Amino acid sequence: MASTSRDVIAGRGIHSKLKSAKLLEVLNAMEEEESNSNREEIFIAPPDNAAGEFTDEDSGDEDSQRGAHLPGSVLHASVLCEDSGTGEDNDDLELQPAKKRQKAVVKPQRIWTKRDIRPDFGSWTASDPHIEDLKSQELSPVGLFELFFDEGTINFIVNETNRYAWQKNVNLSLTAQELKCVLGILILSGYISYPRRRMFWETSPDSHHHLVADAIRRDRFELIFSYLHFADNNELDAGDRFAKVRPLIIRMNCNFQKHAPLEEFYSFGESMCEYFGYRGSKQLHRGKPVRLGYKIWCGTTSRGYLVWFEPSQGTLFTKPDRSLDLGGSMVIKFVDALQERGFLPYHIFFDKVFTSVKLMSILRKKGVKATGTVREYRTERCPLKDPKELRKMKRGSFDYKVDESEEIIVCRWHDSSVVNICSNAVGIEPVRLTSRHSGATKTRTQVHQPSLVKLYQEKVGGVGRMDQNIARYKVKIRGMKWYSSFIGYVIDAALNNAWQLHRICCQDAQVDLLAFRRYVACVYLESNADTTSQGRRSRRLETESRFDMVGHWIIHQDKRTRCALCHSQTNTRCEKCQKGVHAKCFREYHIR
Repeated sequence: MASTSRDVIAGRGIHSKLKSAKLLEVLNAMEEEESNSNREEIFIAPPDNAAGEFTDEDSGDEDSQRGAHLPGSVLHASVLCEDSGTGEDNDDLELQPAKKRQKAVVKPQRIWTKRDIRPDFGSWTASDPHIEDLKSQELSPVGLFELFFDEGTINFIVNETNRYAWQKNVNLSLTAQELKCVLGILILSGYISYPRRRMFWETSPDSHHHLVADAIRRDRFELIFSYLHFADNNELDAGDRFAKVRPLIIRMNCNFQKHAPLEEFYSFGESMCEYFGYRGSKQLHRGKPVRLGYKIWCGTTSRGYLVWFEPSQGTLFTKPDRSLDLGGSMVIKFVDALQERGFLPYHIFFDKVFTSVKLMSILRKKGVKATGTVREYRTERCPLKDPKELRKMKRGSFDYKVDESEEIIVCRWHDSSVVNICSNAVGIEPVRLTSRHSGATKTRTQVHQPSLVKLYQEKVGGVGRMDQNIARYKVKIRGMKWYSSFIGYVIDAALNNAWQLHRICCQDAQVDLLAFRRYVACVYLESNADTTSQGRRSRRLETESRFDMVGHWIIHQDKRTRCALCHSQTNTRCEKCQKGVHAKCFREYHIR
């Protein structure tokens, strides 16, 4: 069975009557073959019919363990293999009849010349009036977040959730105010996490969180969260694995693009949404911080603002076009989304998963610049120096050739390893010196670096920066539905984008990402709190006035009471709060 796993991983496309390999066996085989340079992905299929009756359900535990500690039922699940680099599928392991071989179409060979590139793209002169308008509005963190979760999106989620509950014979009567409380709790769970979410409402002093408990009742939150829905089950596309969340994806992409900073440089890559349940379009990546979950194609600015995203469904549901693989087709879709704002000379950066000379040619015809690392077999027989020969030369040596007809350059550069870079817009000159660490001598040395390598290293990290921001304080609460973790990812992405706009628009009074999330969570929970009962209303007013820093004076009282902070006896109190408090506890009580 181990050899079968290796065959599946290597993507040899063998057909056999053997059952699919187990995930645990595939993981072990992958660890044994670390020296293999090919990139593999394991795809765990969702329900056959994405619009089926039971696809909302997920048999995973809501409070299950996260990270690398996977339950045995997941490790022993049947898995299938897909190579994202080539776009070829090995999903079907059943014996199939042999297909007739078709005559290969002879492609005209490219003529490669040893010279620098002469690109004819226009220079970047575009301005961004939308950002200037946002600066003039001086929006708060909540206002920036609601550019994405706007009133239309909130009302849409409310209507679809009520419709879904009604289809289940439940009169939910969800309101926009209650939904914002739910969003506030999900955001808060990113930086305050309990092993069980019900601990937020417990009266125990070690776990009770008054901001959550006063905003919405526990059972009401559980009921709303269990029926949270984003599409009409009667109108789902059976050919879309993410049909349950497709309307939300469309809305968020529209809002992300509408308010995106207009920039020249963009990154395209893969992001992972962590998921350990038993259903959904789940994949496994080796070498990723999040190894198991949903793979998401992402286009971002160089600073990490998410402009466009699309969850991966594999080539069974997403057919590549233009003689490209799946990754290259996703790049084209991202470029099409960018060009809806105007046909400008955007510059896209991506890694070897996507890059090919064919893709560079298509982007050039669209008027889009592109640079990326490339695998040797995708260089269309560019006659560069052999990597073994280049390794014998001094560090910083490079070789390059340019396609005469389309001005596409391929450069092979010797750094700590030999890397191939392809571009349709940036050439070799000017060659600069850069400082690199030498492991042999334990010192830093100066090596030559071509211009396209330098620009690529500076601008390619946008998707990584977004992933880093999301991973810091990502939503921890998940439900029983297979797409609940994906909803948390969308909320985190919206908060990341709002914070990126805050950094651009409020340069004089910037706050870090944690303070930004805390502000949004607190405002949502305080301003949308349930005040229907007298007791809850009085607690809410106390919370609002305690920290306003206005009119708080310490006075003497005849009857001794317990201090509201340290709970020992005191004969002083706050005149405004009417709470007993020691003089030594007075300041801390009003700021904590």
